[in-house]
Amino acid sequence: MKQNFFKSFFIVLTALFFCAQVFCGGTEPKKRVVILATGGTIAGAGDQGKETGYKPGELSVESLVAAVPGIERLADIQAIQVCNLNSDDITSEIWIELANIINKMSKDSGVAGFVITHGTDTMEETAWFLNMTVKTEKPVVLTGSMRPATSLSADGPMNLYQAVCVAASPKSVGKGVLVVFSDVIISARAMAKQSSFSVTAISAGMVGSIGVVRNDSVDYYESPSKKHTVAAEFSVKSVKTLPKVNIVYFAVDSDPEILKFAASRSDGLVIAGAGAGEFSQKFVEVIDGLKIPVAISSRVKEGIITQDAVLCKNTVAANDLSPQKAAILLRLALLNKTTSQADLLRIFSEY
Repeated sequence: MKQNFFKSFFIVLTALFFCAQVFCGGTEPKKRVVILATGGTIAGAGDQGKETGYKPGELSVESLVAAVPGIERLADIQAIQVCNLNSDDITSEIWIELANIINKMSKDSGVAGFVITHGTDTMEETAWFLNMTVKTEKPVVLTGSMRPATSLSADGPMNLYQAVCVAASPKSVGKGVLVVFSDVIISARAMAKQSSFSVTAISAGMVGSIGVVRNDSVDYYESPSKKHTVAAEFSVKSVKTLPKVNIVYFAVDSDPEILKFAASRSDGLVIAGAGAGEFSQKFVEVIDGLKIPVAISSRVKEGIITQDAVLCKNTVAANDLSPQKAAILLRLALLNKTTSQADLLRIFSEY
């Protein structure tokens, strides 16, 4: 009798506990967000209060996390210092390392997403490279700052806080590599640095941001439509370096001999042309004779290059990609041994 009473009591207690979990919101394990730090202004330090004259990449990732009040409420943070550099010193070898770290760690079911702290000068290049080489639908979010940590009203802590919000959000799954900066969410393909000083320097240009972060809430209004991440055909799993692609900038009286020199030291070239990717007749004569792939982009901030308008028929239009992003896409295409014009046209169209 007593045994049946205790058995019934245990069943009732278990049922009450289950109901409490359902109706009162049981405690779930916190998501884990991995922060991969690479340096930049967000980790910069200088004279107290000043916005210039600082040294990038001075503070550790632990210091960055410690400077963000409430970040521990968003997720369990795992901090990894990949490097600590001015972003102008980032290399393709570091890109490959980042991609491989993410691809390996993303297999851990306990990891919800990734945040990469990065200098703003080359952030768009790192984001774009990762957008085509990480093989996970889990969020990968880049952020940084325009003011060093030692300045007045440093923007790094807020940007890092919001980046973790986005990386921890289920809404961010499958959106490709993202950039979070000054309250907005931008796709890697659209992101560009538009100012050398403003805290809103990171922009999506004519394409526009795809979402916003407000009071820990992540809201999306658009989704990237071009191929990225798991749908991309590029892999750097067993790669140590990338093919060489240099960018040649055209201006009035630009010496075409520079083209010949750049071509001799490159596996492919990108021309940053004037207007809709145009350049002088002297440039045309040299480019017509080149035996390596050449992509045509524009030095204009919002430039679209169409294949029917290119001056040299042996070249490939970069569509709306900036010269630096066109160079990365061409490097990855060459990594796949893609050199025919038809295949390059397909790649520049799909990505």
